[in-house]
Amino acid sequence: MRTTDDGTPVIAGLLLAAGGGRRLGGRPKALLQHRGRPLVEHAVRVLREGGCDPVHVVLGAAAGEVRARADLGGCVVVDNPDWAEGMGSSLRAGLESLADSGAHAVLVSLVDQPGIGPAAVARVRAAYRSPASLVAAAYDGRRGHPVLFGAQRWADIAATAVGDRGARDHLRTHAADITLVECGDVAAAYDIDTAEDLIHLE
Repeated sequence: MRTTDDGTPVIAGLLLAAGGGRRLGGRPKALLQHRGRPLVEHAVRVLREGGCDPVHVVLGAAAGEVRARADLGGCVVVDNPDWAEGMGSSLRAGLESLADSGAHAVLVSLVDQPGIGPAAVARVRAAYRSPASLVAAAYDGRRGHPVLFGAQRWADIAATAVGDRGARDHLRTHAADITLVECGDVAAAYDIDTAEDLIHLE
């Protein structure tokens, strides 16, 4: 594992942005407009400003269009041809892309949660203690995103990430190991899932 120039652990960011927006009439979430730019750009900026480096982005639905329309310069962009199988396939693809990165941990965020900003990312990132760390943001005590996985956990998470469950099985099995970091005062954990949710975008 490698460290940054100042000797601190490398915490990568992993943005899952492959969804096809089925409940949004098939509008890929990465391409939704937020503050005049594709939503995926906003989510990448949040990870970077929260202290994550490198940043890997998993694309799926309309991946070619996302690459053409969004500025993802400096990111490692991962195409997930199996995106329609659910979030699990994107998480596996993202973790695989990080295998040789030397990162001590990865902080995973979702493209459709624009209410979660750099402050929440920085809090979760700061709770890293070792490659076995398991950290999650909490909102009024309830676990949410983003989530940090120490590198020692990646293989087990990838093995159990199927369908839309993502890391849910690992988190349930290892619930006693999770460090919850309250973020409800600095972030709002809503999802952009339906047309009614688009009110949250600017």
